[in-house]
Amino acid sequence: MVKAAFLGFGEVNTPVDVIIRKCSAAELELKAEGVEMVSCLPISDDYEEKGIAKALAALEGQKFDSLVICVAGWIPSHAVIKITERYRYLPMVLWGLSGWYEGDRLITTADQAGTTALRSAFEGLGYQFAFYYNIVGLPSAAPRVASFCRAASAYAELRSAKAGMAGYRDMQLYGTLYDGLSLKRKTGIEIETFELLEVEQKYQKITAAQKQDIIQNRICKWHFLSPAKEESLMKAAGYYLAVKTIAEERNYSAISLKDVDGFKKLLGYPPAPVFMLLGEDGYTTIPENDSLGCVTQMILKALTGQTAAYLEFYEFFSDRVLAGVPDFVPSGVVEGEVIVMPAAFGELSEGILNVSKVKTGAVTLSRLIFAGGKYKMQLLCGKGVTPRKWEECGWAQPAPQLPGLEIILADVPAFAQKVASQHYIITHGDNRRAVRDLCGIMDIEIEEI
Repeated sequence: MVKAAFLGFGEVNTPVDVIIRKCSAAELELKAEGVEMVSCLPISDDYEEKGIAKALAALEGQKFDSLVICVAGWIPSHAVIKITERYRYLPMVLWGLSGWYEGDRLITTADQAGTTALRSAFEGLGYQFAFYYNIVGLPSAAPRVASFCRAASAYAELRSAKAGMAGYRDMQLYGTLYDGLSLKRKTGIEIETFELLEVEQKYQKITAAQKQDIIQNRICKWHFLSPAKEESLMKAAGYYLAVKTIAEERNYSAISLKDVDGFKKLLGYPPAPVFMLLGEDGYTTIPENDSLGCVTQMILKALTGQTAAYLEFYEFFSDRVLAGVPDFVPSGVVEGEVIVMPAAFGELSEGILNVSKVKTGAVTLSRLIFAGGKYKMQLLCGKGVTPRKWEECGWAQPAPQLPGLEIILADVPAFAQKVASQHYIITHGDNRRAVRDLCGIMDIEIEEI
């Protein structure tokens, strides 16, 4: 849900019907882009400040995540700032409209006189804002304004979001480390840890009937290339229910599990189907205690509504990378039906492996990183194509074709010199504008490659 306050301004001496017409048209454009609004227009600089009082009364007690300051003509700055100061903690858009032609004459209400008087004032007051303006005869800036509003609502959602992580620092990887205070300050996201002992204790309380219900109504809907052992199915259902109980109790929206040194080593079970079931419930999931990968997923899901899956790099080529997973992909990125098979890797007992096909097409790769004491969001676009036949050495033969993509990039060598992790988060389509907007609000630097 994207919610904003829409405030339409114009100077008291400008014909009021003109200001209303222009602001109303802008408001309708934003509604068409999916923005729900608390609106007040027109607001002028009348001597008794009745317009300001009316606007403040209209906003009182309403819920919104950003302010759209729509300037339809010249407006003295004080008339705007007497309202915005009450909401200085919210992201804002300063949006200047434009004039129009009558025959060969340009008619203007001095929209950009109003915005240029306000832009530096907003900056000096320390507002978190974006400045967009219309150009007469060209498409409206409404899509960009709506994108910023969407980012602001995502940010509001993230400020109270929590991820649950079973264990910490799987395989002693350095890339899974994080600083909780700075992460909370920048993104608003809290990572809470819980113990595998908690999972095992809850697992022991799951009944056979509860497990069978999940097997019959959820797991059996997957397409099995060959039958799995009853024990594997029961463990998948039981551990899923155990983790989900913890997630529901603590209001998590994302889950990461200690995979190699946790579930596999201590519990004797590869957790791929646990992740898959949680993903079907709407949780974002990533293995190996990948904290910043998990946060990246939460950011991208809040922005795009997509599942935001992780992929891991296997090979670099001259024009592309092979990115896949050794365990699972969420159903949201699967092309066609979810396909699974029982399989064993190395010394591990049988697990249920996802071998589904991943959707192809334009993809955005994202990764939040922490380096040199500051956060950056790495961001690049590529084209995902069906990968060649490949396998990871170590799987029992015949080895499975793991889920993945070959992602064609503009400059593989440049990316390789800046790659920050084996895991990157993919969303389908070009989502760079949305990420830029949110990172601007969070004051996180974008590193585009």
